[in-house]
This record gives sequence, structure tokens and C-alpha cells, in this order.
Amino acid sequence: MRINKFLSETGVTSRRGADKWIEDGRITINGELATVGSQVNEGDVVCVDGKPVKKEEELVYIVLNKPIGITSTTERHIKGNVVDFVGHSKRIFHIGRLDKESEGLLLLTNDGDIVNEILRAENHHEKEYVVQVDQPISEQFLKKMASGVEILDTKTLPCKVEKVSSHVFKIVLEQGLNRQIRRMCSALGYSVKRLQRIRIMNIHLGNLKVGQWRDLTPKEKAELFTLLKYQPKN
Repeated sequence: MRINKFLSETGVTSRRGADKWIEDGRITINGELATVGSQVNEGDVVCVDGKPVKKEEELVYIVLNKPIGITSTTERHIKGNVVDFVGHSKRIFHIGRLDKESEGLLLLTNDGDIVNEILRAENHHEKEYVVQVDQPISEQFLKKMASGVEILDTKTLPCKVEKVSSHVFKIVLEQGLNRQIRRMCSALGYSVKRLQRIRIMNIHLGNLKVGQWRDLTPKEKAELFTLLKYQPKN
């Protein structure tokens, strides 16, 4: 089994996260530094930062209402990292990112395989946001946001946009470009004052208070796995 797949199945990190750790020289197999293509065999001792990796017995899936100021990172040396903020008893990591200055729904898990299924761009998974901007929203702004905006040397995909009030709109994206909504608004002459994610696929933020987290319900997990055509390993 490839080392990045092994690490994701143990619940330590996602495959992408594992690749970065390998490049940073944090992973060893039987005392030797691993490379991205390294294989793990039965009986091998895999260590992260010198500590043996043990498989998590139970998979957990939680939703956090991330406050502004908390960083979507598992790097524990970074002040305000989301792992320390949640303080879960298991080693969990976030699925995707939510900017430090943004708030709302963030999924966390110790299931490395599901991360790839949710983040895979071609799967077109919806993410819904409520956005407050610094000036009145025009019909032209709504049409341009919905049809696509030139940012990062590309044009964003068509998306659903709905005006909520004079300065607030909802937007549903199937993309995940870096700081996409903020860049789209800026390109059209608007500045984002507040950005809150309220839904990922079938998972809704609901009335979960800022800073609180909860486990996904059995119904939410079942629906999520069905949408992803995904079967967890335990």
C-alpha cells in the first residue's frame, strides 16, 4: 500500500496532507525517510515526527461552526489552529478550508479517504454561503456573479446567486478556488464584510452556535455516503 493511502486510512491526515508531510521529511518507514512513492508492507513501523502511527478504531465526522480568527490547519504550532480549538479526543483534520476571516460550517474527520471524495472537483459538490458586502447589490452584480467572473487567470463556473437584502446575498458554488468569493466580489468592485458558509452538500449549519461543534447524525452520514457513493472502512 502506498504511504499516503496508509496514512489516510489510519486517520492521521488526508492523502494530500500525507504527501506534504513526506516532502517535509516528517515520515519514516522502519526508521528510514519515506518518499511520496514509498510502499508500506505488513509489519512495517510507520512514524510521524518519530511517533508510531496507530490505526483509529472509530471513524468520526463532525461539523464545526468556525469562528472568525480560527485557522483551517492541523499545524499545531500555528496559534488558533482548528485542531486545538475543537480539542477532540481523536486525531482529526478538516475537509477543505475556510479562510481565517470567514466563519461557518467546517467538516472535520479522522477518515482520510472521504476527504478526497468531497474535495474532488469533478464531483460538483455544492457549498452554500451567505455574504455581506460594502455597498448595495445591483442586478448587474448578481448576473455577473452567477455567469462567471475572471479571477486567477480563469473564469469561474456558473453558479446560483440570490439576493437576500440590499447588502447580502447567498451563493452556491461547486468550485473551490482560493478565496474565490472574495476575489469574485473584488473583481466587480465590491468588498466582502462578512462571509459565512452555511452548507456543504446535505450538511447544514442550522442553529449550531458559533464556536460549537457536533457529530453528524446517522441520517446525515447515510445521505452523505450515498451522495458520494462512499463506503467507510469501519
